[in-house]
Amino acid sequence: MQRQRLTFGLMLVLAIAAIVVLVNLPLSLGLDLRGGAQLTVQVQPTDEIPNINSDQLDAVKSVLENRVNGLGVAEPVVQTVGEDKIVVQLPGVSDPEQAERVLGGTAQLEFREQLRDTEDAFAQLFSQQRLLLFEIDQLRAADNPDPEAIAEGADALEDANRALLPLFGEALLSGRELRDARAEPLQTGNGWQVTLRFNPQGADAFAELTRNVAGTGRTLGIFLDDVLVSAPSVGAQYADRGITGGSAVISGNFSAQDAQDLAIQLRGGSLPLPVAIVENRTVGSTLGRDSIQRSIYAALAGLLLVLVFMVVYYRLPGAIANVALTIYAVLTLAAYALVGVTLTLPGIAGFILSIGMAVDANVLIFERTREELRAGKTLYRGVESGFYRAFSSILDSNVTTLIACGALFWLGSGLVRGFALTLGIGVAISMFTALTCSRTLMLIAVLGFPSVRRKPELFCPKLSLAAKTAQM
Repeated sequence: MQRQRLTFGLMLVLAIAAIVVLVNLPLSLGLDLRGGAQLTVQVQPTDEIPNINSDQLDAVKSVLENRVNGLGVAEPVVQTVGEDKIVVQLPGVSDPEQAERVLGGTAQLEFREQLRDTEDAFAQLFSQQRLLLFEIDQLRAADNPDPEAIAEGADALEDANRALLPLFGEALLSGRELRDARAEPLQTGNGWQVTLRFNPQGADAFAELTRNVAGTGRTLGIFLDDVLVSAPSVGAQYADRGITGGSAVISGNFSAQDAQDLAIQLRGGSLPLPVAIVENRTVGSTLGRDSIQRSIYAALAGLLLVLVFMVVYYRLPGAIANVALTIYAVLTLAAYALVGVTLTLPGIAGFILSIGMAVDANVLIFERTREELRAGKTLYRGVESGFYRAFSSILDSNVTTLIACGALFWLGSGLVRGFALTLGIGVAISMFTALTCSRTLMLIAVLGFPSVRRKPELFCPKLSLAAKTAQM
């Protein structure tokens, strides 16, 4: 009995801990429940690569995953579909256009050295570019923006950008050598900048570039898609070794959003193949709420029917199984929260299915117990034998289900993996609660309450007189 009391105490501790976890670590909801954006990206072939193979598709997927991570979206899903498409699900994203810009952008970062004898032309064109940028920002910020004036300013800006490019030499350093890029506010508090860090090869190239222009009056051009975004000059003190350490800053009159977009694109690196957004679908939160509501109704209705059936058919063991089932549900949801499961509709289906597995284990145990009682064993022996005889069946059933879950998780993708994960966790915990919680509560009822021992019909109705006599 002492052992059962200790196990009962452990069950209470686990249940309380699970409730604390659920209160402090809410479950994450997937795209179909929370709403968000789903983009379908098609990889485009080029003259050099007319046919896209799986390796190239995976390379593009890797880049898109990096860009998605930069968006700061929780629990995104990026998966390949067919031979040339990638589906990106972004739960909770309310601005799908920003996601489309970031995912579809092909930003090419290049560092170029300003050519000799171009100082005067550069100063004039660069000032013109900065002035045009300022004017366009002012026009866009006006209460009644003038589209024609903005368009004229954009055309003039494009001309200035086009005129600046020939003033710089070949790109000696590109975004491929970039290790990290972050948006940070300027120390003055007026604007944003993007800080860069290069890998060792990039650091060496950056030192060489800065050494070439240090103290000459010429600048280091930082181009993004052939547009000059910054042109810092380098002090004469760097003429011997250049700027070492592999760090740099792009300051280009950025807003917070522009700097964030730029940093995300740079972190994502250059796409190995061009892509096109062929579908941008928004899943409304209303649909998600409806799905959650209907799923909760279905789960509660199914659970209630099961609880009633267990009490009516199995009497006291059924009521004990219901308590164990409640503990199972709390433990399973807490495990989902700790593992970081993103709950989707298939995930909820996996959870409900695992409830059925938990009930199934109890049914096996109770039927074996009834057989033992009908054979004339005492309640204690009947309960112990029932659990012992049912164990092998429960173990075989759960192991085969876990193997199927493992295969689905390993070979499947997206929602299929979510279903396999929730079902697998649920099955493992259901086996624990059936063999530990149900058994402990049953033994406490039998050993701790003499009145229960005198009523074997609470465990097995229609017991024969001989079997009842054996309980005395």
